[in-house]
Amino acid sequence: MASDKGNSGRYTEVERKFAVTEGSVSPSFDGLAAVAGVDRSPVQQLEAVYFDTPEHALASRRITLRRRTGGTDAGWHLKLPAGGDARTEIRMPLGEDDGVVPDELKDVVLAIVRDRRLEPVARIATTRTVDVLYGPSRVPLAEFCDDQVTASAGPDTEPQEWREWELELAEGVAPDVGTALLERLTNRLLDAGAEPAGHGSKLARVLANSRGGEQAEPPTPSSDPVHRAVAEQVDELLIWDRAVREDAWDSVHQMRVATRKIRSLLQDSEESFGISDGDWILDELRQLAGILGVARDAEVLAEKYERALDELHPDLVRGPVRERLVDGAKQRYQVGLKRSLAAMRSTRYFRLLDRLDELIAAEPPSETASGETPEPVNVDKAYKKVRKASKAAEAAKAVSAEEYDETLHRIRKRAKRLRYTAAATGAGAVAERAKWIQTLLGDHQDSVVSRKHLIEQADAARAAGDETFTYGLLYEREHDLAMRAEDQLADALKKLKKAVRQAQ
Repeated sequence: MASDKGNSGRYTEVERKFAVTEGSVSPSFDGLAAVAGVDRSPVQQLEAVYFDTPEHALASRRITLRRRTGGTDAGWHLKLPAGGDARTEIRMPLGEDDGVVPDELKDVVLAIVRDRRLEPVARIATTRTVDVLYGPSRVPLAEFCDDQVTASAGPDTEPQEWREWELELAEGVAPDVGTALLERLTNRLLDAGAEPAGHGSKLARVLANSRGGEQAEPPTPSSDPVHRAVAEQVDELLIWDRAVREDAWDSVHQMRVATRKIRSLLQDSEESFGISDGDWILDELRQLAGILGVARDAEVLAEKYERALDELHPDLVRGPVRERLVDGAKQRYQVGLKRSLAAMRSTRYFRLLDRLDELIAAEPPSETASGETPEPVNVDKAYKKVRKASKAAEAAKAVSAEEYDETLHRIRKRAKRLRYTAAATGAGAVAERAKWIQTLLGDHQDSVVSRKHLIEQADAARAAGDETFTYGLLYEREHDLAMRAEDQLADALKKLKKAVRQAQ
């Protein structure tokens, strides 16, 4: 795009591409109420080198990484899918070395690139004519680009030439306004003889042509529903991996959820994936979730205490409670985040992702190691584990509060696995009931962790000579929350049992 965005930062790009012939006449935008004027910018000469792994791992996920010279936005550009016509574009200055991808950009997609080398995969030269469309008061609305393209996928490939048009919304156009405007502008291009392009980027077209028309695609997952569910969660893991690297809100939590979903689905379908209880991948997923959990638990406590203290009357917040509870948890979050990022940049993490790719690409084995047909995953099997855990909790209730808390946490983990299995196999009602139990006992477990932490911090406050009154108030709130969860558990388990029966 030709704009004055600058050469560094993060932007949302909303654009559409169109195929046209050499003889196509540029469209007219006269008569559109939203467009008050059109200015033509000087012709630009753009030169871009695109980078990817030898296997085109980025292209297979609709991601492009390039170093472009010429135009108003020369620099390194990393473009990531953002849904529909939108992409997130991350920019960095050109720098001195034109053959080394900046570490900051590589880190964003490290979970896809891993320890494979990034190398030039295409060179694209574009002669671009740009019309800037303005609204009232000279506010930029969109750009229409008429591109003459010359491209090659390597020194041994024939050059490719074509013409294409692009429509791109200007930065700052409201989504609802932009959607309607893009449709009206698109109609003008179609009326001028254009057709929607069969590729999402110039790179996709040149690579597809170099392979005889085949575009790079992610591995096609199995028709098995659980394999599909695992594949979907691996995609989620990679998306949230990028968010964690930029420290986006709630990203550690969501990445941890995806990790645990994958592990639960694999555990409940071990034979279908050709693995066993002691398989390396299950332990690696558990450890990854544990590492992410350090930051996640601190994040939960910081949010919980900040909200609780804001709800208390100021007279009831005595001493440096906020500093000790909220600020202390935020500091622990940062420590946990650094530890998570270190793990996410390790060879060990890359091999875990490689193994996940292998599992979702492979068809379920026709027989187990003992020669038997693998038992298909089913809701009944997963539900029996929930029922067994709930019976154990009843017995533990008479032993000690600590043991009862542990068994309730076990019910939560079993309900979570049931939820994921039910969702993967189409038992939606069972998944919803299991999710409710997971939520109830998640709140309960958070309360257990919080009360333990409050006692520790109250002891530290007492040793420092600070008041401990507020810690007691917060402890009582947490205790009440846990009791409410316990009171609702029996009814939630009954409804789950009914849902399972109806699903049979």
